[in-house]
Order: sequence, then structure tokens, then C-alpha cells
Amino acid sequence: MTILASAAHVLRCFDSECTEVTVSDLVTRLGMPKSNASRLLRAMRAVGLLETVGASKRYRPGRLLVDLARVYRRSSTLLEHASAVVAKVSSACGHTGYVSIQDGMMVMAVTDHPGSNALRVVSTIGRRLPAFASATGRSLLARLPDGEVKRLYATGLKPPSPSAPQSVEELLERLGRIRESGIATSSDEATRGADALAVAVGDPATGEEVSLCIVLPASAVDAAERAAIGQALYEGAAEIAALTGDAYFPRMSAAA
Repeated sequence: MTILASAAHVLRCFDSECTEVTVSDLVTRLGMPKSNASRLLRAMRAVGLLETVGASKRYRPGRLLVDLARVYRRSSTLLEHASAVVAKVSSACGHTGYVSIQDGMMVMAVTDHPGSNALRVVSTIGRRLPAFASATGRSLLARLPDGEVKRLYATGLKPPSPSAPQSVEELLERLGRIRESGIATSSDEATRGADALAVAVGDPATGEEVSLCIVLPASAVDAAERAAIGQALYEGAAEIAALTGDAYFPRMSAAA
């Protein structure tokens, strides 16, 4: 494994629930020899990818990564448009919204818009979720041919809850429904007690694809409000698709 690949594995350890790592964490989570882990963390600190927490032996992402994250957000027109749509829908309904991207078999929120309602799902930006077990992930997976989805999950699924797809066959069935309506839903799956509605859109010029999502407390929203939120997300994403020339987006909604 190259040092770049090893550094990438270290960076993927960070999320909203893991903001710091130690040598012992890398030994446990990555199966890395202690001496290698220690050298790697020091090397990443030396180039600005990581920084130590005070005088401790704990490491957190360095300021270089923060600066790069800002550049990434500003460089993506698709992300900018998607974030504006989600912000508008979130403001109107009071529930937390995200724009997420796919990273292999996972999805991760890259922008968030905290809701204003007293009862709302808290922000989990940066947290990685299994794509097959989340509305955001399935909205993006639905843009792939079934054959590619089967290859991605050739070893099967490990459902995080009974309400998530329990098999690749069930996953494909749900993706088929998303392609017909253009809207993905989830209930009490990767995040317990939370429901979500998501719509994916892409930019063929850059190859980017994002998912626009609203997350809401499972017990606090009726069917009419869910339908209104889903429609607002869909209409906003359709406007983006028209701007980017996302030819695949209309096909997703053709049977709706």
C-alpha cells in the first residue's frame, strides 16, 4: 500500500462521530503496525493534513483540509445550485436538509442546512452512511444500471436495521421505484427515528452527481407534508437538471 493510500485510509476514519484519532485507533481500525501508524501520523502532521490536539497524542484534520473543503464547495456549480435548493426547502418546511455525494458504497453530506423546528433531526455533516440503506444513497444508486449495482454489492448487504433493504434483490426493487418517481425515501434505517426524502441530479459536463435531501423526525410529519416536501425537492432538482443538461433526470421521472 502506498503512503498516499494509507493517508487516505486515515482521513476516512474521520466523521461526525470520530473527530480525533490516535496511533492505537489506527492499529485497531486499520490493522496497521504501531510503528507504521506512528510514522504516518507524524508525516501527515508535517505536511498539514493533520494537527495534534494540544500537547496530546491525538490527531485531528489539519487546516489544509479545511481550506481544501472550502475550495471544493466553491468550485462546484452543481453543489452550489443544489445547496440553494435544499436551503430553500429546509427554510420552508423547518426540517434539516443536506446535499450529499457518493463515495463508493457510502454517502456523505457535504453541506447542511439545520432546520428551525423545535423537533428536528440534528445535523450529521461529514458522517458516512451506507448508500444502500439511506434515501440519499439510493437516489444516487438509482442512476446506475442494475448490473453495476449488482457488481458494487457482489458480496451482499449488511442491513443496519430491519427497514433497510435486506438483500440485493430488494435493493434493486426499491431502485426501480425511485427511477419511476424520481424521489427516494427512507424510514428508520441508517439513522434511527428519522425519515428522509431525497432526489439526485447530475452535471454531465463535470461528471458530478449529488443528492438533495430533507431529513425529518419519523413521528412528527404526516403524509401530506411528506408529499409536499418531496415535490419541492423534485421541482428544485428538475430546474438544476435543466440548467446542467442532465438527460438522465427526465427518464427517472417519465413514469411518475
